[in-house]
Amino acid sequence: MKTLITGSIAYDTIMVFPDRFRNHLLPDQLHILNVCFLTPEMRREFGGTAGNIAYNLKQLGGDPLVMAAVGEDSEPYLYRLQRLGIDARHLKRIAGQFTAQAFITTDLDDNQITAFHPGAMNHAHASHIDATLGAQLAIISPDGKDGMLQHARECAAHGIPFMFDPGQGLPMFSPQELLEFVRLADYVAVNDYEGKMLEEKTGRSLESLAREVKALVVTLGALGSRIYAGERQHEIPVAVAERVADPTGCGDAYRAGLLYGIAQGWDWPRIGRLGAALGALKIASRGAQNHHADRATVEAYYRASFGESPWG
Repeated sequence: MKTLITGSIAYDTIMVFPDRFRNHLLPDQLHILNVCFLTPEMRREFGGTAGNIAYNLKQLGGDPLVMAAVGEDSEPYLYRLQRLGIDARHLKRIAGQFTAQAFITTDLDDNQITAFHPGAMNHAHASHIDATLGAQLAIISPDGKDGMLQHARECAAHGIPFMFDPGQGLPMFSPQELLEFVRLADYVAVNDYEGKMLEEKTGRSLESLAREVKALVVTLGALGSRIYAGERQHEIPVAVAERVADPTGCGDAYRAGLLYGIAQGWDWPRIGRLGAALGALKIASRGAQNHHADRATVEAYYRASFGESPWG
């Protein structure tokens, strides 16, 4: 099943400060903050919600179609997607813009200071969704605000079922806009913090919102996840991870599992456990796209945690 992935394509520049931020910040001088952190360790990773979700879904054997706006510096990312066999024909290059980029500095306590430049992402609305794409399923993941609204409306207009994944973009939207997303969507996926924010902004409980979609999924970190579907709540345990190296991209890996399971017509407990297995597999690797998520590896993680194969 061809699955349309809309969202950000981004570069993540990650720097490690071999000390603690708190040792270099004077609490009574924060109003005139002027500090420099020497970061001898730095790496550049491929990231962005659309890129991360497509990466995981492709390795599972899915058929992702990526739609995003990129900048003039996108050639390395385009080459990577081509090598992975991911359909990137609908990446629109925006003249005079950089591809979205996150600059993340982490200290020895795992505190992070992040600067994010959206760049071309703000032009996501330059691409349009219609029936000629051949998509049978879609996800609207964090992207430019206008693009997310437009793509949700276009999916609904063309009868393409989609998952609404607001992520860190949730604060951009008004209560009315969030309720429109829920009304148009077939599925909603949030983490626990975003779920609480969604409740506060809309004035409605997650249980109430779940009645308007086929399923509402809430990831709970180390506590697993919860799926509201129909009149039932499915509690999904975490999968066993070999180690905890880097949580970056775990949510995107989980969502790839959701999309794959939906496309296969699986039941929600099995879909949720697949997402959990992908998240556990990803957290053992640094970066969002450096883990191997092929079916054999995912099956091993799934079997180790749940005692069976997801593929029966």
